[in-house]
Amino acid sequence: MVQISGDWGFRNRLNRIIKPKSGRCVMLAIDHGYFGNVPGQLKCFEEMSPLFKYADALMLTRGMLRNCVPSEVEAPIVLRVSAGASMLKELSNEEINVAVDDAIRLNVSAITCSIFVGGEYEKQSLMNLSKLVNWGQQYGIPTLAVTAVGREMVRDARYLGMASRMAAEMGATFVKTYYCENFEEVTSICPAPIVIAGGKKIPEKDALQMAKNAVDKGAVGVDYSYLA
Repeated sequence: MVQISGDWGFRNRLNRIIKPKSGRCVMLAIDHGYFGNVPGQLKCFEEMSPLFKYADALMLTRGMLRNCVPSEVEAPIVLRVSAGASMLKELSNEEINVAVDDAIRLNVSAITCSIFVGGEYEKQSLMNLSKLVNWGQQYGIPTLAVTAVGREMVRDARYLGMASRMAAEMGATFVKTYYCENFEEVTSICPAPIVIAGGKKIPEKDALQMAKNAVDKGAVGVDYSYLA
């Protein structure tokens, strides 16, 4: 069971994402277009909506939320509030591009940005997270930190554990990171709940096995992409 501190609104928002009865979460990420990654699947907006009812939460940008998600959808929203360079440039060069009052207007359950530990703009991304944590404490909104992995970074337990622990130390409510060998070494040093990113497309059976392995080793859930 995830231990939650904070005011009633903060706890209520997080409980909508990580279900209190199970302590688990299945998120659906459809925010890839914010840096220009728009493959064929994400062009078919009408094909996404049947998936919404199977997700515990949706992770997306405000543009996708306003244009592609019906307001009657009950799934809580994890709103990406960072942006910057496209995939053609240095992705770590991000800033916060959404005002907190817009997030409140959209009735989101959490706000999120990526951190690029070891990246060219590492400090900038960590300060972005700090800003979200401060907003979250002020307005009662949980913060999700996404441990982005650059082209030169190795997705091993040492790196992912360090990045996840840094996110938790800076006040992130929960962390999204990649599954790796010896994943228990990541979850054991991160005091915040962890959900795993889906990563590259793999066979369905393998994806399900990875999700089970991650949960067995301490993750609270998964955030699979519509692309996966």
